[in-house]
Parts: sequence; C-alpha cells; structure tokens
Amino acid sequence: MANLVEEFNEYRSRMNERLLADNNKIIKRIFNLDTNAYMEGALDVKTKELLGLVASAVLRCDDCIKYHLETSYREGLTKEEVMEALGIATLVGGTIVVPHLRRAYEFWEALEAQSASENG
Repeated sequence: MANLVEEFNEYRSRMNERLLADNNKIIKRIFNLDTNAYMEGALDVKTKELLGLVASAVLRCDDCIKYHLETSYREGLTKEEVMEALGIATLVGGTIVVPHLRRAYEFWEALEAQSASENG
C-alpha cells in the first residue's frame, strides 16, 4: 500500500518539473503563491493544511487531497484530527464527497504503512 504514496509523489514530482521547465511565468507564480500560502503565519501550518484538505475534499480534487494528507502526516497531525476534518468536508460537500473520502482514507493508511516500513 505504501507504493500508492511513492507512485503519487513520483508522478507529481516528474510532472511539476516538466511544467516548471516550460518557463510559463503565470504557472511559476501560482506555484510560488501556493508554497507561500501554506507557510507559518497567523495560522500555523497544521491548521492551514487542514483547511487545504477540507477545501480539496469539497472541491473533489484527489491529487490535492493526497498532497494535503501527506503534508498533514509529516506535520504530525493525527488520524483522528484528519478524519474529523474530512468529516466536516463530507458534511459541507455532501455525499458526492464520499468516494474521495474513501480514497483519502486509503491514502492515509498508505502513509502509515510507508512510515512503519521505513521505521522498521
């Protein structure tokens, strides 16, 4: 299951490199804005990641959900915190979010499995 995380990260990294190599000023600025928006500020990084996760789930963007799940995991958010936020996203977004909730749960389990295999 950890392969799910590796496959996502490899694809994302490869395609981001290709997009940025194309030297499109607008795309580069959007990437920069995104990076800066999630830095520590009046809100801490964990809160911003949960906000990004909820918005991504409501908007039904699986890649965005995976990105925010992985960052949330690295930032030390617990499964309970993340699942509670995803519960709010499902409430706000409605039942159409449920398939994305399933994939989010699967990806979180893959993050846990990857961490367990890396830590012995």
